Amino acid sequence: MARFIDELKRTHHNNELRAADIGNEVVLFGWVDTRRDHGGLIFVDLRDREGITQLVFDPDLSKDAHQQAEALRSEWCIGIRGKVRSRGEQFSKKENKMISATNPNLATGEVEIEVLEATVFNKSATPPFEIVEKSETKEEIRLQYRYLDLRRKPLQDALKMRHRMNQATRNYLTSYGCLEIETPLLCKYTPGGARNFLVPSRLHHGKFYALAESPQLFKQLFMVAGYDKYFQIVRCFRDEDLRIDRQPEFTQIDIEMSFVNQDDIFKAIEGLMFAIWKEALGVDLKEFYPDGTFPRLDFYESMTKYGNDKPDLRFGLEHVDLTELVTEHDGGGIPFFEPLAKKFKDGTYRKDLPQEIIKAFVVPAKAGLSRADGDKLEKLAKSMGAGGLARAKVGASGEWTQSPLAKTVTDDMRLAINEAMGASEGDIILFQIGKTHTVHTVLANLRVHVAKKMGLIPEVGHGGNWNFSWVVDPPLFEYDDETDGWVAAHHAFTRPQDDCVDLLEKDPGLVKCYRYDLVLNGFEIAGGSIRLHDPDVQARVFKTLGIGDEDAQEKFGFLLNALRYGAPPHGGIAVGMDRVAMIMAETDSIRDVIAYPKTQKGTDQMSDAPNPVSPDQLAELRIATVQTPES
Repeated sequence: MARFIDELKRTHHNNELRAADIGNEVVLFGWVDTRRDHGGLIFVDLRDREGITQLVFDPDLSKDAHQQAEALRSEWCIGIRGKVRSRGEQFSKKENKMISATNPNLATGEVEIEVLEATVFNKSATPPFEIVEKSETKEEIRLQYRYLDLRRKPLQDALKMRHRMNQATRNYLTSYGCLEIETPLLCKYTPGGARNFLVPSRLHHGKFYALAESPQLFKQLFMVAGYDKYFQIVRCFRDEDLRIDRQPEFTQIDIEMSFVNQDDIFKAIEGLMFAIWKEALGVDLKEFYPDGTFPRLDFYESMTKYGNDKPDLRFGLEHVDLTELVTEHDGGGIPFFEPLAKKFKDGTYRKDLPQEIIKAFVVPAKAGLSRADGDKLEKLAKSMGAGGLARAKVGASGEWTQSPLAKTVTDDMRLAINEAMGASEGDIILFQIGKTHTVHTVLANLRVHVAKKMGLIPEVGHGGNWNFSWVVDPPLFEYDDETDGWVAAHHAFTRPQDDCVDLLEKDPGLVKCYRYDLVLNGFEIAGGSIRLHDPDVQARVFKTLGIGDEDAQEKFGFLLNALRYGAPPHGGIAVGMDRVAMIMAETDSIRDVIAYPKTQKGTDQMSDAPNPVSPDQLAELRIATVQTPES
């Protein structure tokens, strides 16, 4: 073995050899992907991170190498020295003639290596699953043996793509004048954002660090310090419930710049997206956006038309808010519409806090939605918190069929809804009424579900369409029913729009701010804001949030103090690297683009984390655990 490592150095990876290399001597290292014994000749597909090369062990060329090949098994790690030759031709019994032996499905399919010398670096136990491109093995098993799962091509391709994303990011942002500077991972817990992971301090008993959920406060301090433009590819931590596009530890491209407005941020990030797509995928986004900019969508328009602020714009199926129309018709004879119409008319319905709404969208006749399909949609709606799913099929004369609504709805109301919805014969109108958040959520998810059923978008992946959009002009505050007060929709340091400052005390619900999200094919891939650098306006925002001077100083003191020392106007954004990689790789789980991910329960199957620690370790930290029925 020492001869291969010390004397014989690898000359190529297993995806590099071509017909031009025929006749050259090469040294290759890798793992046995497959082995085929053809009664004398033994063929081995050798695999490494770059691909596969076919080896031929011929006893007439090297008896020693051939003897070693007889023992080889899958996933053994080996090295070989040999000569590149053409695959040439072989006799086909089926066609009764000589045919080409090349493999057009392999980049190295024109050549093979006649092995002159071989060594086994390490044998392998029988793998718990087959290392193949499309594995049917349960994910929990693959995560337990992640080091084997990472040998599969889709995961190798994903991690290589992420490398190119990192390189493109660093090159582009460096050329843009940004400095890459690191920020602490262990920091002070600050309320108001996502739930933090806490880390006990051994040296300061009873005190805890928090793992940074983002570098937000630190990057703003860089701007106060005069560093002008900053970026970092940074690990962040949030102790939140998990889903397909969320992990407890994740990576983001974090950016902050001084002396900028919203348009300046957009220009920088649009250029970054163009650079990443070009470098990582070989896709020129100018084919989709010739002027180099992404369209903008008003937050409230997004909520009205699509039910969320991260809409998939690859298809239509837009929602229509029917609340005012239904009110004009006093409920239109539909019993469960009438109470909301009454609230609207008697003045108890607040337009600035629309706690209840009526919305609908049309499923086109060409979707072929059957009654059974409608029942399935209703079941899906109920799983999301809806009381049901009212629906009506439009007949040839505009009448409603297959619906209990048809029995009581007035003609005027029915015709008005048909017109508002643009519904025609065979179309089915799906209705939702109730709490605003629930109605938006239910119809937003049904919209995507119907689009996939109709083939408007693929079940997974982009389908060749990259529909970017900036979602802009959202509210600064959200009303919290539990506390009966206002909370920050993003964070307390977001700058209100200039023409909304006077509304901070008068009508907080109408205050819009300079916050923005970049959306791609139904996923939020980046979000940020222009920050508050004016201490007076900051104090007014805190007052609206019910945060007094003493409370603000306790929670955010070090940032507030810094802002008093000539803080420049500044703003920033964070791009979700994992989420972008998931979309680019056309997979339905963020775990497929992370080297060592956690499960949906936040556990590491491979290393068995989290795990109990010894009583001595807890005692050293002055920590006691509490046993609960769940534990």
